[in-house]
Amino acid sequence: MTLGRDSRMRILVTGGAGFLGSFLCERLVEQGHDVICVDNFYTGSKRNIDGLLGKPNFELIRHDVTFPLYVEVDRIFNLACPASPIHYQRDPVQTTKTSVHGAINMLGLAKRVKARILQASTSEVYGDPEVHPQPESYLGKVNPIGPRSCYDEGKRCAETLFFDYHRQHGLEIKVVRIFNTYGPRMHPNDGRVVSNFIVQALRGEPLTIYGDGSQTRSFCYVDDLIDGFLRMMDSPPDFTGPVNLGNPGEFTMLELAEAVLHLTGSISKLEFHRLPPDDPRQRRPDISLAGSALGWAPRVDLEDGLLDTVGYFRSIFST
Repeated sequence: MTLGRDSRMRILVTGGAGFLGSFLCERLVEQGHDVICVDNFYTGSKRNIDGLLGKPNFELIRHDVTFPLYVEVDRIFNLACPASPIHYQRDPVQTTKTSVHGAINMLGLAKRVKARILQASTSEVYGDPEVHPQPESYLGKVNPIGPRSCYDEGKRCAETLFFDYHRQHGLEIKVVRIFNTYGPRMHPNDGRVVSNFIVQALRGEPLTIYGDGSQTRSFCYVDDLIDGFLRMMDSPPDFTGPVNLGNPGEFTMLELAEAVLHLTGSISKLEFHRLPPDDPRQRRPDISLAGSALGWAPRVDLEDGLLDTVGYFRSIFST
């Protein structure tokens, strides 16, 4: 896609060297926009954006969003925050600060330069849900004082700030709630179930199952999620969301483990551990709003997405 002078925009992506952010930066650069990638490299990696560093319309800034940033941009994608339990629980105070102070700083920037801003929120705002599947109208069941609260409540507070800036200052906001996403560039040690299973299977180690393996998740391939981001950002100004983005296909942890063992050809065994506190028993998005408002639905099925992801992990283990 080639953009004319009037359609080329200056776009800021916070957390742009992370798993999701790097794919988003690639897509925006390919579209011809001028992209500023901001990352403090707490969980992001320069390896993820190696292919962009020489591009004339790509710029990298090492920066922590808990501090103000002064740039001139037309649009902001706020993705900065560690998203896996291992990483966000390592420094829970900093995790909350990243969600809350980061939102305040990016909203303040958007207000100053009159930019449209998108918040990458999470299905964790629903907590351990009592409604299944989860529609955007469901207010959630979240423990405010548990080990996951730094992330869950930080993201909930960020949503509050976005809607208050919208109501109080007329800011153009977009809020998406991301359900489990997987694909190449996942961190091999991030503790998420897809990367855990694949890494363990490739190394011939037991696959770690928490609880009895009957808890469910829905897995969205990264390319589908990025399509949802872009459609949401381009949606009419009066459509704010929040909007669920995820794949409604629902799988138990045992089913996922069996799929990974099949695709890797591994003979690893399963090893069962106690379920962590506040771990949701079910997680599946109701994506009817994304379908009607954005014309969006995921296209990549789990087996195809897992094949790409397994190939990625094979490649990084062989180098």
